[in-house]
Amino acid sequence: MYSRTVFRYLSILLIAALSSVSSVHGMPPVVGKSMPAFKLPVPRSRVEREYLGISPNRKSFTVQDIKAEVVIVEIFSMYCPHCQRHAPVVNKLYEAIEKDPDLKGRIKIIGIGIGNSAYEVNFFRKKYKIPFPLIPDAEFKLYKEIGVKRTPYFIGVKLGGDSKGFVFYSKPGGFDNYRDFLKLIIRLSGVKKDS
Repeated sequence: MYSRTVFRYLSILLIAALSSVSSVHGMPPVVGKSMPAFKLPVPRSRVEREYLGISPNRKSFTVQDIKAEVVIVEIFSMYCPHCQRHAPVVNKLYEAIEKDPDLKGRIKIIGIGIGNSAYEVNFFRKKYKIPFPLIPDAEFKLYKEIGVKRTPYFIGVKLGGDSKGFVFYSKPGGFDNYRDFLKLIIRLSGVKKDS
């Protein structure tokens, strides 16, 4: 186990070192463009499938399949100290969305653990009490498809109406104030609140 953990940590350090080099695998999602339709494994948890609106009969899904108007995708790694530090703030963002009757069900969050196995993602979920679905990417497959080179990285995707899969936010780094970030997401996505 120790050697596996060291290997994964070194892999994350390699990702960070390569982040300043142009990638042959593509660029991160671009604001104003469509979100790439990369395939994600369907969560085993019934609660997570219901949150996403994904049928248990499916083997995979895309961000565009999530039943919501807006999806916030967090690219993280359990070995990233910034991701660890921001986990409680992202949890507060999730709680603020779920407690607001105007936003619950309309804005959803998922996390993709770059270079993280299911075990590592579950460890991160338990340690930081993550309430939203986390998807493992142990083989760096999604990392290559998405083109994101730093963690944490946040992508906002508008799914409602004619703009299914429209990227309205795509930036590295976390945020310290979840209320301000939520206001930004609402403004950029065009989600209308009744109150």
